[in-house]
Formats: sequence, structure tokens, C-alpha cells
Amino acid sequence: MNRRDFLTTGLIGTTTILIAGCGGFEAAEHRYQLAPENILPPDIAKAPGEVREAYRFAITNRDTLRYIPCYCGCGADGHTSNASCYFKDSSTPANPIFDRMSLA
Repeated sequence: MNRRDFLTTGLIGTTTILIAGCGGFEAAEHRYQLAPENILPPDIAKAPGEVREAYRFAITNRDTLRYIPCYCGCGADGHTSNASCYFKDSSTPANPIFDRMSLA
């Protein structure tokens, strides 16, 4: 076996082991915290899964969303950040008042 064949065989073997060890090409799991779904108001709880997940993320990460500007054009509605798309600015974490804008 020459050097090139040896390196090719080694590369193919290593790649095969790595792919098998990683479980193939499965979708990655979410690594962020979500609020429990049972705290969502009834109308939001009936929304599609992606919408419910966005609200649950917003509940848990509201302070972070306050630093992210919103680019959907809702500034005219008085929204000051991405958090405003999910909560009224006057609400508190202890008493959240949800904005329904993100239901659409």
C-alpha cells in the first residue's frame, strides 16, 4: 500500500467513524429556556406551535429582547424593542400583559 492509498483509506475511515459517532445528520435540539406552556393566555395557547414557542421564549428572555430592536414596522404602534412585540411596555414580569401583535 502506497502513502496516498494509506491516507485516503485513513480519511474515509475517520469520516465514517465521526459521522456514526455523531448520530448522522439529525436536527439539533433547542438550547434555550422556555416558559411553561400553561401560563399562556387561552388565545395564545391556541396559536400554532412556532408562535407559542416565541411567546414562551419571550416570557423567559424578556430582558434580553429589550435590547433587540424590532424591524417589523411596529414602532408606529409605540413598540420600543422586540420585547414590545410580545408584552405591553407597562407590564411587569410578575404581571405580564401580552401584546397580541405576534399572533398574526
